[in-house]
Amino acid sequence: MTTKKWGKDDFWGLGAEWDPQWLLTPAQKKLQAKLIELCRTTLRENAVESDKKLIFPRKNFEALASLGLLGLIVPKKWGGLGESHTCAAMVAETIARYGCASTAMCYTMHLGAVAAAMFRSHDNKYIQSIMKRLDKDVFIGTLSYSDPETGSHFWYPVSSRAEKVAKGWRVTKKASWTTSGGFADWYVIQTTSPDFAGNYADLTCWIVTKDEVKAESATWDGMGLRGNQSGALLVDNVTVGNDRMVGPKGDGAASNDECVDPFFLLCSSACWNGISLGMIDIAKRHTTAKKHVDVGMRVADYPTIQDYAGEAIIDTNACRALDFQMAKAMDDVTNNCDWSIHKDLKALPRAQFLSWMWQVKFAAAKNVAHVSDKMLHACGGTGYKPALGIERYLRDGKAGWVMGPTNEVLRQFVGKAALLGFESLDYWNQAVNERVLNNEVKKLSADAKRKLAKQLLAEADGAKAAAE
Repeated sequence: MTTKKWGKDDFWGLGAEWDPQWLLTPAQKKLQAKLIELCRTTLRENAVESDKKLIFPRKNFEALASLGLLGLIVPKKWGGLGESHTCAAMVAETIARYGCASTAMCYTMHLGAVAAAMFRSHDNKYIQSIMKRLDKDVFIGTLSYSDPETGSHFWYPVSSRAEKVAKGWRVTKKASWTTSGGFADWYVIQTTSPDFAGNYADLTCWIVTKDEVKAESATWDGMGLRGNQSGALLVDNVTVGNDRMVGPKGDGAASNDECVDPFFLLCSSACWNGISLGMIDIAKRHTTAKKHVDVGMRVADYPTIQDYAGEAIIDTNACRALDFQMAKAMDDVTNNCDWSIHKDLKALPRAQFLSWMWQVKFAAAKNVAHVSDKMLHACGGTGYKPALGIERYLRDGKAGWVMGPTNEVLRQFVGKAALLGFESLDYWNQAVNERVLNNEVKKLSADAKRKLAKQLLAEADGAKAAAE
């Protein structure tokens, strides 16, 4: 087993024997080693500054670009590294563990935007030009899918619209949370489609640029991930050309299931796993060095502390194993993230794993909350102080549970789909639950039923007249 290094010295946290290195190719291992060194020299120090001063980590993105990581999943013919889902998960985890969690989350959103763009890049010269600029110009992308009216149900963009105009399309988007908002150079946004007729499954994706958005980045002051500048965003009746539509009209739902959700869930889960590992690393260093002279024992010599560490490592590696398993599954069905398969607009190989990706995110976000508490306990009063670093990782990790789709949403999705079928999820509130409806109607008096019937008939007549 290769010794993990931290500069010229051996790494002070968990050794390489606790990492699933057999999943990585030789090239990916070399990239990982370079990235760890970059974390040591640059990203980790900048993380402290970002956290204290709410600074967007552009300096860290500049460092990542020096390794070609902004174009990680872009084909080599367009200047990227042409890497896989497995490599993407490794990179996100490594940044969060050894470097900066805010940078890891911003990078996750960047890769999500790149994936959404690459999905429909084949006949779009504008998208291709962006992909070729990523590392050269440190051209940062992000996703903007949330809505102030629907919260963590980000797939339901009530406060959005798009319409055909002479010069292309006029687009309006209101977002409640946009990571890197106001700092990213380009944005993939989702709105209801042009000619929207009330069906919220009819969605379309667009690319807008930094000068076309209004962001409230100055209002961001989160408990954790304080460098990611996640705030409200507005695209206010902006006219864009035809080449700014990402894919065909109405392609948004397919984009969600095939690219946006898989990459976001894969890499954000890797981020939570990285934070867990980062806290275990710090706890190892502290507990093996801290001594209680009265009993002649280090903190790490106590069985309780060993139990804390053992459980944290086992649970975290279980989450990592699931994340990397799903990365490998997506690699297998896409020929290691070969975007050319999507020249066939009906090719959606990743979408079959969406319910598994829900489980990945739930497990990683639940675990990081537990690990953060236990590692704080292991480090005692010293862990409570910001200087050790546990405190910042803890605050960053708490974002996992509440980041959409929240763990409450995901566990209901999985449970409901398993018990009642996937059609019962009804993302866009279109299916009538007749069991509940009939039960409620039974409770009405005769007069109340007549009143309801009169109201429904009037609404039906109104809808018919509007349609004519």
